[in-house]
Amino acid sequence: MGAPAAILDVDGTLVDSNYQHAIAWYRALRLHGMTVPVWRVHRAIGMGGDHLVAHLVGEGFEAEQGEAVRDAEKALYSQLIGEVQPLDGARGLIEDLKARGSAVILASSAKPEELAHYLDLLDARDLADGWTDAGDVQSTKPAPDLVTVALQKAGGKPAVMVGDSTWDCEAARRAKVQTIAVRTGGFGVDELREAGASAVFDSIVDLRDGLADTPFG
Repeated sequence: MGAPAAILDVDGTLVDSNYQHAIAWYRALRLHGMTVPVWRVHRAIGMGGDHLVAHLVGEGFEAEQGEAVRDAEKALYSQLIGEVQPLDGARGLIEDLKARGSAVILASSAKPEELAHYLDLLDARDLADGWTDAGDVQSTKPAPDLVTVALQKAGGKPAVMVGDSTWDCEAARRAKVQTIAVRTGGFGVDELREAGASAVFDSIVDLRDGLADTPFG
């Protein structure tokens, strides 16, 4: 049947950005009068920004100030993005998957300029078969839209997603796509499995070592 396509999440999976995002959202909310403990903000990272504000502080605040908070987060994260680095083995994972015959789609709901930065960090423009950004979907994770678009970019063939958050797992489950999770986003094994991950690895390096025992093998 051939190797399944690989749908790879980017933030927190291939690049180490979750905690910078958590700080940016924390500061953006504070600028607009809401102080949410950083640990709670972190638990929402991986969820798209169109859902995150309401998730953390309610629909009423979202309706009144959601767009302003998102604009502030964009500016604040731009001050931190220079700290973001690829996670160990990230580009190597793409190379491994390509060598096994998988099409590789980088599935991100990041803003286009942020994704462009990550593509440069990973040196992945000529390696990946395609990618998504925030402009490709109307509703981000945990909605399945991003995974569905990635499947289309992979030619509609069977696929497996690799992600780091419970939101990745939920989005993939809703799109009827199997997920392999890595713990690089700061989520625990039990909660990733409960969200739908079929296997959990501590890191990208560990996933590469165990690739033969996954559907990509």
